[in-house]
Amino acid sequence: MIKLIASDIDGTLVTDGSNQVNPELFDVILKLRAKGIQFAAASGRQWASIESIFDPIKEKIFYLSDNGAYVGCHGRNLFINTIERQTVMDMVREVRRTEGLEVMVSGPDVVYLETKDQEFLDWLINGYKFRVQCVDDLTKVNSEFIKVSVYRKSDVESYTKALRGAFSDRLKITIAGDMWMDCMKPGINKGQAVKLLQDSLGIKPEETMAFGDQLNDIEMLNQAYYSYAVGNARKEVKAAARFQTDLNVNHGVLKILKLLL
Repeated sequence: MIKLIASDIDGTLVTDGSNQVNPELFDVILKLRAKGIQFAAASGRQWASIESIFDPIKEKIFYLSDNGAYVGCHGRNLFINTIERQTVMDMVREVRRTEGLEVMVSGPDVVYLETKDQEFLDWLINGYKFRVQCVDDLTKVNSEFIKVSVYRKSDVESYTKALRGAFSDRLKITIAGDMWMDCMKPGINKGQAVKLLQDSLGIKPEETMAFGDQLNDIEMLNQAYYSYAVGNARKEVKAAARFQTDLNVNHGVLKILKLLL
């Protein structure tokens, strides 16, 4: 019997940066919950962004945000994994030296940026629904940090190769689509967050279903026996998953959940 479902958002439930899921999903999740099946939204997004997407059922699901650095539910964090401050500041300074990259640092509740790109800022606020604070100098921000994100309009993987090499021993670094590179405390990923939830709820991997499309989903898929790659997933993700469903734009996840009902 399935007792836990964990799904990525961008590229899996919606197109990257979108804030609208198929509203039928809410009803299906509530019906699954009535059968004793929990649902967790697992994303590189901030928890507030996840909550805005799932607003009609926000009190009924778990949030595995910031690639597992934050585990919580409506109005309450259960686990927060912070990064050592010096490492965050070192990454900020390195990104500043590279043209074409933006850096964003995430506290538990707010993301901080130095950006002068108003279009990018509007997208974060109105597209992702992030809680954003613009500052003159990220190194002066007084906060705990749970994630550092590097953004480029396209092909971020190629343009951050040197950064990944320089910080691979100090951070868990993962590529989250064509535009984002996310950095967390070593050992932190979506799979670790799913395991925390499984251990807390007494749920086994063979009682877990997971859906994803990007490299930052692979650890999560490995933590679930019923692991699904959506049809538009990267080849590495399809290789890691046991099963495959339809494209995200064809509501591949919803199709499987309705079959489960």
